[in-house]
Amino acid sequence: MAAAAKRHFQHGPCLTTATLIPVETKWLEDFVSLAETRSFSRSAQLRHVTQPAFSRRIQALEAWAGTDLVDRSSYPTRLTPAGKTLYDQSLEVLQALQNTRAMLRAHTSAGKDMIEFAVPHTLAFTFFPAWVSSLHDKFGPFKSRLIALNVHDAVMRLVEGGCDLLIAYHHPSQPFQLDADRYEMVSLGQEVISPYSKADADGQPVHRLPGRAGQPLPYLGYAPGAYLGRVTELILKESGTPIHLERVYETDMAVGLKAMALEGHGVAFLPHSAVKKELRSRRLVSAAPVDSEGLQMTMDVRAYREKPAGKEAPKGTAQALWMYLQAQAGSC
Repeated sequence: MAAAAKRHFQHGPCLTTATLIPVETKWLEDFVSLAETRSFSRSAQLRHVTQPAFSRRIQALEAWAGTDLVDRSSYPTRLTPAGKTLYDQSLEVLQALQNTRAMLRAHTSAGKDMIEFAVPHTLAFTFFPAWVSSLHDKFGPFKSRLIALNVHDAVMRLVEGGCDLLIAYHHPSQPFQLDADRYEMVSLGQEVISPYSKADADGQPVHRLPGRAGQPLPYLGYAPGAYLGRVTELILKESGTPIHLERVYETDMAVGLKAMALEGHGVAFLPHSAVKKELRSRRLVSAAPVDSEGLQMTMDVRAYREKPAGKEAPKGTAQALWMYLQAQAGSC
């Protein structure tokens, strides 16, 4: 209680409400085209839109990012440092989506064997592609469709019968209000969320917690209501060390926070699966205090489905997959 009383955790004003604009895939595709052609007019032609419309889409992406991505004072067009970071991340995200779509839509017909997954965005980008690959190796190939949504909409998709399986994070402090008599779940693994910062030339974090009173560290946070945001708030509340942070940026997607952290804009709490590549390359490092094992939270990754009792029998492949997942969880 004494530590809680001493804690200094500031929520500064959000830079702009525009950061809450949901990003569209076509904006990232537009941005990659512009980075490669270095010409608004040429990219507009390649993207089959007018140049004014193309420019508006780039501006919308900059509003979402909360920073300039393009140096318009130069010709040919050049990317800003933030733009270069987002370019690398955009290539990664678009490639991951393309690979996942190719994997899941190898068969275009939506027959009874098609398994529909509702998955929150962060898991869709990080956990899901590798998980499906492992299933293809161990369980066998199957037809699937990925429906990427925010957490609330993904849960509602299951409740409304719009998917076969929901895959989502779970922490006891943030449970889903799903009737245990109607829904069942199986654990797929665990995920750790913890603080990360850009590394300096010596491989040390540019921003290291806990910060100091009067000099709070810049904090890259999740938008209000985001599931990972609520988990992060719990980590900070339970910290035995006073944490000094000032919120300088927020968005609803972990990939957006990672891009800003890579640029050195502050500390971001991110799932480990989202930063594995950056940790290996030392572009990101832990921002946790030295000799501290706190400031992290372990979450389950779970699959949920509606129980077959009292409803139409589940799809054959979906039922077989569920039985396989239960067997795998039981053997752990």
